[in-house]
Amino acid sequence: MDQSSPAPRISELHDHAGQPVVVRGWVTHVRSSGKVAFAVIRDGTGVCQAVFVKSVVPPEVWERFGQLTTEASVLVTGIPKPEPRAPGGFDLQVSDLVIHGESPTDYPIQPKEHGVDHLLDNRHLWLRSPRQRAIFVIRNEIEQAVHDFYYQRGFLRVDTPLLTAAIGERAGLFETEYFEEGKAYLAQTGQLYGEAAAAAFGKIYTFGPTFRAEKSKTRRHLTEFWMIEPEVAWNDSADNMRLQEDFVAYLVQRVLEKCRPQLAELERDVAKLEKVTVPFVRIDYTDAVATLQSKGSDVKWGDDLGAEDEALLVEDYEKPVFVMNYPKEAKAFYMKENPADPRTVLCDDLLAPEGYGEIIGGSQREDDYEKMIARIKEEGLPLDAYGWYIELRKYGTFVHSGFGLGLERTVAWICGLPHIREAIAFPRMMHRLRP
Repeated sequence: MDQSSPAPRISELHDHAGQPVVVRGWVTHVRSSGKVAFAVIRDGTGVCQAVFVKSVVPPEVWERFGQLTTEASVLVTGIPKPEPRAPGGFDLQVSDLVIHGESPTDYPIQPKEHGVDHLLDNRHLWLRSPRQRAIFVIRNEIEQAVHDFYYQRGFLRVDTPLLTAAIGERAGLFETEYFEEGKAYLAQTGQLYGEAAAAAFGKIYTFGPTFRAEKSKTRRHLTEFWMIEPEVAWNDSADNMRLQEDFVAYLVQRVLEKCRPQLAELERDVAKLEKVTVPFVRIDYTDAVATLQSKGSDVKWGDDLGAEDEALLVEDYEKPVFVMNYPKEAKAFYMKENPADPRTVLCDDLLAPEGYGEIIGGSQREDDYEKMIARIKEEGLPLDAYGWYIELRKYGTFVHSGFGLGLERTVAWICGLPHIREAIAFPRMMHRLRP
């Protein structure tokens, strides 16, 4: 092995065409015609085809090729040459081969159909497939776009606790004993702390893992997932929705701009994504219920909308849809009472098209000190756990709004995935804790 040769990533081979290089990676496929043999190598940035010519390579290198198996890790020395017909667009004319890590022939994922449970049991290996790489390149681009969007608009990122005594929702709590302090809960949201930070810094966002102990087996639910939660001082509900649509449209356009090869790998219909432009449709909850009833749904005024109702509601639209001003009983205690209809609160759910359902929940926050105390009591929540939160309305209360975007739901929609479990590297679901 020539130690003096550069070792570029496969995605960088175009800068080294015609020059000796060392490619380090893993074998995905091998084939041989007797005199010429081929090995497809991946390194996480792409793939290239290593070409072994029996009459050219040393006998020991040809012999080592015969020992290659799926997912063996290798160091291949050769000269990259552009070849449009080759996987990855490059042939590597091999001069040397070192097998760094052998891989037994019983590799659990073979080129055949496998059940989802088998793939999830072997998630640590399933991640190596081209489809999974495409998903996570897109997820990575979305995450970077999140930070760019808020940085460009003067938001401050604030990291909030994952262990808390103050919960954000009624149900779905993971709890644990916290030393002498009593019960603590894994955070369902960073929002409550985000509100305190908005009072200090004006415009903030949080980005971190959140937890819901919901016994749900739907294609849209995880027990551990990531949320992006902006909170903005002086934004009312209308301002809040404008920020949401700008944000979502930005994420979609960023993926369209940067991730076309990955969308092609996933066979995503990009024409549908190209229609995601502002403004988005806005529908009042009361009108949404009437529309659903006219389409045969048995939903009643006062019900929260389920997945089937959400899909039915957006089927006539090609871009996301806001449903606004839900009944108070269907939503969380911190939402601002709607002065135009006190039965409802100033909130919105943003529903993605193509049946993907809710990707954002947002609201104007209750900023009245007495009303906040009353709502916490109505919910049967402990006032002492929320003392600091209530004080935000006591010392300089202010109009403010925010929302939470579920990262995995957004990734699943943009990628066109049938299930949210592929949108995170190691999904946590009701019956899955390993690997």
